[in-house]
Amino acid sequence: MRVFAMIALLALAACTEATATAIDNRTFRVEGPGIPGGSDAPNRRTAARLCPGGYRVLDSVDRRNTPDNFSDEWGTFTIWTIRCI
Repeated sequence: MRVFAMIALLALAACTEATATAIDNRTFRVEGPGIPGGSDAPNRRTAARLCPGGYRVLDSVDRRNTPDNFSDEWGTFTIWTIRCI
């Protein structure tokens, strides 16, 4: 029983991680996971990891259901475009 609880916690932790895609030399697109209420904490953690010297948010988009609005995943997704300072 404890093994299943540990696997569930690890799966939940993996789902709350934001992903980043490089656009330019110092510009990244950070896509946050679906979170009820629309928190941008995963985006902040990923941005701080990509740009340890600081970053500036160039664009921010919040979408309900999915990043592309085509499927019915649960939550609010945040998409940032950031530039490292």
